[in-house]
Amino acid sequence: MNRISNRAAVSPTADARHLMFDDLEKLGRILVETGDVAHGFIQGADDMDVTCRDFSAFDPSRPLSGQGSGTLDALRAAKEEILPLLAASIGPRYLGFVTGGTTPAALAGDWLASAIDQNATGPEGSVNAAVEEQVISWLCDMGGLPHDRFDGVLTTGATVSNLLGLVAARQWCGERIGVNIDADGASVLPDLAIFAASPHASMIKDLSITGIGRNSFVKVATLPGSEETDIVDLKAKLDASDARGKIVITSSGTVNATDFDNLNAIADLCASYGAWLHVDAAFGLFAALDDRRAHFLAGIERADSVTSDGHKWLNVPYDCGIFLTRHVSVLETCCRAFAPYLDTKADGNSYINRGVENSRRFRALPLWMAIKAYGRDGMAGIVRANCDQAADLAAWVRTHEKLELLREPKLNVTMFRALGTDDDNRALLDRINATGKVFLTPTVYGGHFGFRAAFSNWRTQDHDLVIIKDAIEMAL
Repeated sequence: MNRISNRAAVSPTADARHLMFDDLEKLGRILVETGDVAHGFIQGADDMDVTCRDFSAFDPSRPLSGQGSGTLDALRAAKEEILPLLAASIGPRYLGFVTGGTTPAALAGDWLASAIDQNATGPEGSVNAAVEEQVISWLCDMGGLPHDRFDGVLTTGATVSNLLGLVAARQWCGERIGVNIDADGASVLPDLAIFAASPHASMIKDLSITGIGRNSFVKVATLPGSEETDIVDLKAKLDASDARGKIVITSSGTVNATDFDNLNAIADLCASYGAWLHVDAAFGLFAALDDRRAHFLAGIERADSVTSDGHKWLNVPYDCGIFLTRHVSVLETCCRAFAPYLDTKADGNSYINRGVENSRRFRALPLWMAIKAYGRDGMAGIVRANCDQAADLAAWVRTHEKLELLREPKLNVTMFRALGTDDDNRALLDRINATGKVFLTPTVYGGHFGFRAAFSNWRTQDHDLVIIKDAIEMAL
């Protein structure tokens, strides 16, 4: 009788698991080498091209292999095949969108969150819920919101936070007239009216996701030459509406002009007309940390719900959104999850009942680490520096013979363009970004194509502004 070797008797799946246990024995070395690779990328972000314009070297159609080769080999492959083709969005001259970097403390917290691998649903058997509770209290403090009246949840980003605002607002509107949308569906409140002057693209997306409809909102006028809500027009449109449910969407820091709505005046209108007031403050909430700009947020404590982000100005890793509300019980009505195995008698907040996800990353930990490491003053320092950098770039543009400002910056975004046609400016933007020294995103403002430079990164310094200006000058 032929004997079958133990090796031959092992199934491919068991063999693959052997690789994992082998990696577990090498974990110390793996973490050290991973740290070396990450450190090299982070340190190199100052000098590498800000964006990758050709990643054709990576073949996404490569077939899946049956046999693995272990973590160290995969790490080497990632270093050679993927890292050289990434954007240096953590670096000081990535000025697209509103993209923060990652502070060292936030990075450490994020790595710990992965190592700990908590499903941060609630207080059963873990301190994770208490950490999130503390972080939310700290965020309220930094944003000028009384934490004894506001509570909330950490989300994946402002899109989900805005979604929660819509869902909670719609439920609240229904409860005011005695219908339960959570139980019976949106059809029980067919006359819902939403009013918005400068809604962010994420809010328009959320109108679709909720079934309200991308076009199903009342467009409110903006003040001349601004993205700020025209209070007179909002009042007229609220007055003209006979809808039983009303939601007013406002902005504290619009994406282009970084305009702030007059929240006290709008809150007065919402109180008079029985409307829910939602404030999209995706990055503008933390203007409260800059004493020169905190007044922009006057009245935000009167909002029913507020959206913000941690992965923007707080410079924690993606993904980290923030949703805060004065009506957390309404939010929990809409988001609660039922199942016998989810029942708990543990004291504390069940964050599974406050958001979309049943499975939740421990995203409170990077925020906790960053705030603990640098404090309010450290976070305020990022905000102040970035606003000063936007003002510096604007001052340079204002005196340049070939450039023009589209709008004086109020916050951390400078919008500008070159003299000439829109097509000329599209070509110029391509040339600027092709230098690899800076990355700007396009915009249209006042009917003109232009560029947005959004300063959101803690690493940006004065010498980076020199490089940015030189790159623009070179492309002109």
